[in-house]
Amino acid sequence: MTERQNIPAETCRDLLKRYWGYDSFRPLQEEVIHSVLEGRDTLALMPTGGGKSLAYQIPALVMEGMCIVVTPLIALMRDQVTDLRQRGIAAEALYTGMEWETLETITNKCLYHRVRFLYVSPERLSSPRFRGYLSRMPVTLIAVDEAHCISQWGYDFRPSYLRVAEIREFFPTAPVLALTATATPEVVKDIQERLHFREPRALSTSFRRANLSYVVRETENKLPETRDILAKIGGSAIVYVRRRETAEAVADYLNHSGLCADFYHAGLSLPRREQRQVAWKSGKLPIIVATNAFGMGIDKSNVRAVVHYDIPDSPEAYFQEAGRAGRDGQRAYAVLLSGATASYTLKRRAAQAFPKKEYIRRVYDALSDHFCVAEGGGNGMAFEFHMDTFLHYFKLNRYLTLSSIEILSLCGYLERATGLHSRPRVTFTVRRDQLYDIELGTPLLDRLLELLMRRYPGIFVQDAYINEEELANDLDVNPPGLHEALLVLSRRRVIRYIPGDDYPCIVYQMPRLPSSYLSFPPAVYATRREALARRIDAMLDYIKNDTTCRQLILMKYFGQTEREPCGTCDNCIDGKKRRRTDAPFFEEGEAATDIPLAPLP
Repeated sequence: MTERQNIPAETCRDLLKRYWGYDSFRPLQEEVIHSVLEGRDTLALMPTGGGKSLAYQIPALVMEGMCIVVTPLIALMRDQVTDLRQRGIAAEALYTGMEWETLETITNKCLYHRVRFLYVSPERLSSPRFRGYLSRMPVTLIAVDEAHCISQWGYDFRPSYLRVAEIREFFPTAPVLALTATATPEVVKDIQERLHFREPRALSTSFRRANLSYVVRETENKLPETRDILAKIGGSAIVYVRRRETAEAVADYLNHSGLCADFYHAGLSLPRREQRQVAWKSGKLPIIVATNAFGMGIDKSNVRAVVHYDIPDSPEAYFQEAGRAGRDGQRAYAVLLSGATASYTLKRRAAQAFPKKEYIRRVYDALSDHFCVAEGGGNGMAFEFHMDTFLHYFKLNRYLTLSSIEILSLCGYLERATGLHSRPRVTFTVRRDQLYDIELGTPLLDRLLELLMRRYPGIFVQDAYINEEELANDLDVNPPGLHEALLVLSRRRVIRYIPGDDYPCIVYQMPRLPSSYLSFPPAVYATRREALARRIDAMLDYIKNDTTCRQLILMKYFGQTEREPCGTCDNCIDGKKRRRTDAPFFEEGEAATDIPLAPLP
């Protein structure tokens, strides 16, 4: 363990007050901060909304140098960088899809000590070019967010995280702070081993959420049930579903029922996803119906309800997603809708997650034939991948195919990447002299045209690849606002605007092999399949249990042994009445605020 100077608690509280305006820390924050300042590798288990970011931001400000933050969540990177900059703290982010010039500019800032926080994706750490730069940066702290992703025992294992520990060789005196909201005792041990902790040190706060009421609702009529619950509770809400089609159908039903809702999934273009995310965060859109990636890393404290329309595969996923409700400490609800087919549905998902090995080999051959990759070729090559076209041509099942590609990725044969970015481009459809005759009507559009002409000289004769982030900063608008302004100019036929977008691709990590040569290690296939079966059994136990406090069920799963019931979940209040299919979520004349809850902290 590296010896470090003891930092007075007042220094940390002064920084907290100066930059964030808080007078005191939340539970566990101060203990984690001082552990890091002592130079100790630390794993912090802090529930969603527990203030994980301050656990590394405060010690990094005390230390000299830069903190590198590893996270897979681009939304979190952007939010955190924006937040830190608004507080006068230099922060940058590097992730796949950024323009080369932007990457170089940010890298040079880091080399010359002009950045305090650098957010990077785990995939970026694998780049030899980036590593060459990284080894010369003044890194004094390494923070690893969503650290459960490094454990093969976890529910969200990602191979790219295995490279994180390698960068420790560049900074032998820098402590590592690993952060996660959910980890079983088995995963806690594995995280520390894989990050090469000098000595075991895991700090945890209670996972109890006194203001959050957990409810399981048995119903065969999920649409009207969801509508009634959201109408009664009111306020901002997330409805989680598994499929894109379900997201669209539920949002449409809620809108026709008089509620304001929209859907969010990966099938939307990047600008549309950003627009809906901003609308929901700002409160203009109260209800978002989304697949499970939505909400990760997004800081919105006043969510009053999280409804799981479909059952998650694990208590870890459920606990994290449900925990996005009530971060402001006010009354909130986490409602899970179940039905008679719950057990069958989850068991079927487990089978789809681990197709037969013959099927995985078939998918591997089909991909290689689709991209015309011969045996021995393809190493390091990336191919744009359109799933629907591929499935239709080779007559494959979507979910079995996605699972097969994930297993091939975990084995190191290939990878399905989603971060490649097609850059947005603009060209004028009118002559320069014609612009003087066009009445645009708003100062923003006038300033945007002037900026486009000044920054991209050839824009009247050919497509210009534009940097939307820089344009938005120069115009002092958010990216969705810029996107809408560009669309207005396009609709008025002043410009032709082709938005950028993320597109998936398949990257070969090694030369193509004969499919008969493919091997599937137990850690990737058999062991993970058994672990998923255990998590599904635990999820079913949670759903079917109608007597035990739901908070205690979840806490026990994560290795916490508290015995005091929450007094706020459906089982604690009157489980049997609340779980009847014909019983309303609230009794007649009863409002959400009438449900008895434990005192707020």
